Amino acid sequence: MTHPHRHAEIVSAAERAGDALELFTRASTRLRRLMPFDAAVWSATDPETGLVTAPMLVENLGTAEDCAAYWESELLEENVLPFRDLVRAAVPVAGLRAATGDLPARSARFRRLFGGQGVHDELRAVLRIGGRPWGSVSLFRMRGGPAFGPDEVALVAGLSGPLADRLRRFAGPRESDGERGGSAPGLLLFDEHGEATSINEEARRYLALLPDGPSTPSALGPRVPIWLIGTALQARAIAQGRDRGSARIRLRTAGGWWLTCRASCLTGPGGRPGPIVLVIEPAAPADLAVMVAEAYGLTPREFEVAQLVARGLATAEIAAALFISPHTVRGHLKAVFGKAGISSRGELVARLFAER
Repeated sequence: MTHPHRHAEIVSAAERAGDALELFTRASTRLRRLMPFDAAVWSATDPETGLVTAPMLVENLGTAEDCAAYWESELLEENVLPFRDLVRAAVPVAGLRAATGDLPARSARFRRLFGGQGVHDELRAVLRIGGRPWGSVSLFRMRGGPAFGPDEVALVAGLSGPLADRLRRFAGPRESDGERGGSAPGLLLFDEHGEATSINEEARRYLALLPDGPSTPSALGPRVPIWLIGTALQARAIAQGRDRGSARIRLRTAGGWWLTCRASCLTGPGGRPGPIVLVIEPAAPADLAVMVAEAYGLTPREFEVAQLVARGLATAEIAAALFISPHTVRGHLKAVFGKAGISSRGELVARLFAER
């Protein structure tokens, strides 16, 4: 069993991190002291779609091409413990060997990738809070090591909420600098295997602004980040009826600006699958407001009130619009002010639309 103060040490280290990548590095280093593992992949995820986004930390595990194959298997093959299921699970953490009765080859991911790489077991977790996934973690032990046990599952499960809370707060407003890119959308085309086949100049500019991370080479010149490949593959998964929802992520440029990336699978002659088109463009103000609301942990009703404040409605008008009392409106506003660390309606509007 792990002593509580060791658990608190990991959370404390994460609290001192200045950004998500540093959080992953600190948490991984301290967690390895408590439950040894040989390799790891830590990634932020879009809280609405659960797809991986920037940043991503890969430790001691293969190549960027292996990373792309990992996410292709995750999204397009039948696997044990897909992250989308862990998001909704009672405990958002599980080990591959435990889940398969010590028969990991039941998972396509193990058959296709891990068996040949010497992986003995994988422990995967979703970092979630308020039902929203803010990150994902995969820890690996190579052959010769033990399978992950119940105590280790419990340890990582206890970290899920605190680490997600810290990741969520990193999504809040901050000063932005550097290039913002153009106002025209960037366009990338992918084939069914996730290979980039065509690009416009706007997309080249946006790719140059993205933070460092795992990426694969392309015949087009620039390397393509794993997050964009994953988004394109998710569009294929939706087109094949393997998943629902949308193929969309939001990510920050190295200069601090938010971008939205969304992908869609086109149809070719005779209804055959066509290429996947991925669009990159500056995030819309309303989309940013949702991210900021999530970052501050606003409830849906608190966000509704904040939106009406941003539209300039008075307390009585908000009460009438939402069919609640003015006293209740004031209570929601007090809660919003407390969570966002502000004291006026003007600050609220500025904070929600800080990057407009």
